[in-house]
Amino acid sequence: MKINGSQHALIQVILALPVSLIVFSMVLLSVLVGFETAYADRVYPGVYVYDIELSGMTFEETDQKLTQALGYATEEKLVFTFGKQVWEAHPKELGYSMQPASSAQKAFEVGRREWFVSNVIEKARAWFFGIQLSPIAIYDERVALDYLQSIAAEIDQSVLEASLALDNTEVIVQGGQVGREVDIDGTLALISTYLTRMEGGEISIIVTETAPVIMEVGPQADLAQQILSKPLVLSAMNDGGETRTWTIAPADLASMLVITRADGVETDEVGFTIAINENLMNMYLSSLAPGLLIETVNSRFIFNDESGLLDLLEPAVIGQELDIKSSVEHINTQLMAGQHDIDLQFTSLIPDVTDDMTGEALGITELVHQETTYFYGSEAARVQNIRASSARFHGLLVAPGETFSMAQALGNISLDSGYAEALIIYGGQTIRAVGGGVCQVSTTLFRTAFFAGFPIVERHAHSYRVGYYEMRPDGSRDTRLAGLDAAVYVPIVDLKFTNDTENWLLMETYVGNFALTWKFYSTSDGRTVEWSTTGPTNVVPAPEPLYRENPELTKGVIKQVDYSADGADVTVTRTVYKGDQIHFSDSIYTHFQPWQAIFEYGPGTEGIPEPNGD
Repeated sequence: MKINGSQHALIQVILALPVSLIVFSMVLLSVLVGFETAYADRVYPGVYVYDIELSGMTFEETDQKLTQALGYATEEKLVFTFGKQVWEAHPKELGYSMQPASSAQKAFEVGRREWFVSNVIEKARAWFFGIQLSPIAIYDERVALDYLQSIAAEIDQSVLEASLALDNTEVIVQGGQVGREVDIDGTLALISTYLTRMEGGEISIIVTETAPVIMEVGPQADLAQQILSKPLVLSAMNDGGETRTWTIAPADLASMLVITRADGVETDEVGFTIAINENLMNMYLSSLAPGLLIETVNSRFIFNDESGLLDLLEPAVIGQELDIKSSVEHINTQLMAGQHDIDLQFTSLIPDVTDDMTGEALGITELVHQETTYFYGSEAARVQNIRASSARFHGLLVAPGETFSMAQALGNISLDSGYAEALIIYGGQTIRAVGGGVCQVSTTLFRTAFFAGFPIVERHAHSYRVGYYEMRPDGSRDTRLAGLDAAVYVPIVDLKFTNDTENWLLMETYVGNFALTWKFYSTSDGRTVEWSTTGPTNVVPAPEPLYRENPELTKGVIKQVDYSADGADVTVTRTVYKGDQIHFSDSIYTHFQPWQAIFEYGPGTEGIPEPNGD
């Protein structure tokens, strides 16, 4: 086959291609080998650290260059400010330090990775575009933290609430303080931003402020001073219409004040309140309360036997008691209003029975029982005491269900209350004392309640048989009345009975010529009484009379100071009926001691009997 010229030329070119490639490769290889040989211990071209060109430098040259160029840690400053306070620090003082050797090593490693292809690409990129590397630095945030904490020690302060207190009568006022605390984490973040950019500059320290809830005490301090400027004077009117006062000195008043923090309810305002310490004032007023109590007294009536109506004998007494709670509130309100003369507050007490009540309303419509005892031969002092004590019960009312105490109704027995000295049994002998004869009244009341069919709750017999309590209307002695006496010695020995009906009971007492009549008015519920007595049994004769010398008597004078009585036992039995049904039964046992007569004589008196040889 014949080859033309074009074909021949093409064949020559094809045959020449491998040779060219071989030559090109050899040239390229020699260039690369030369390039690598030239930069074997140097930084490849196009490598920068923080805009510092390091191309062709050895490791030592790179380290030296970076050491000279990178003075940021020791040359730049970060300025911290808070208000007018300023603190300056180099980055190195904040734990930031440059690492030139590490940065040089980082630059030297460009194009020298483990993979050949990536190395070629990295070298080409550096050659054509340049590679910018960040300098390597070490930032120990703990150092910056310590630095900030030292600043915080100068800035931080606790929040303080305003306070109001008392030191005796001195008012102590303390203003509030805004709390401050450095935001360490937030400020560290700002520092990190500046160090990352290797910049100096001013950093405003982040501080969190906490305002106190109460910054100023306000007018409460003035109020406290005003309250303690004068004594507190409390006043009340007694039952005689006279005004009584009690003064609390400022020093004592200060101890009764309490200052508390008050959170607003209707508003957001918060402050202090000053008030009386309720517990302390309660204690103080409680000590006054008993002396200010006016007991209620029921109206007293007498039953008009002709009209069957009640006639007012004595009007009711409206009582009062100290209202401690209202008084404390009133004192507190008035003190806060600047007042120092303050009236105590009282609650009126209405008695159970008032003047306008009728017998029908009270169930007092008829005489249900009466008893009379006799005391012929009583001395004037004894009669005086009988009149004085029985008057205490005239017109007195006993409520339905009430257990009546004679001792309580009698009250104080003294010379000042109209009593005289007369004979009483005391300490195993008969002596003269104030109130002798009151037992005539208690015995009469006992028999009235006993024979009216009311339950006897408490009754005490006399130590020996007293002739007055066994006396008939004609003055003779009725032994059937033995054991139907009752002794009262206020406040130890009492006589009590219960009004176990649904109606009020009105008592009337009348003292005649050596006779005492006790009347019960109410409405009969149909009760009747059957009773029996053993009379005196186991009788023990009285001892022989005792004669004893009394140096206060004159010669020849003999005076009897105690009287003989035989001892005995008596049992009285009672059955109370309502209609034909037994309501209750009871019995009363009495043991009387044998009693010795005693005579006293003046020194030198003749004819005195000799003591019995027994």
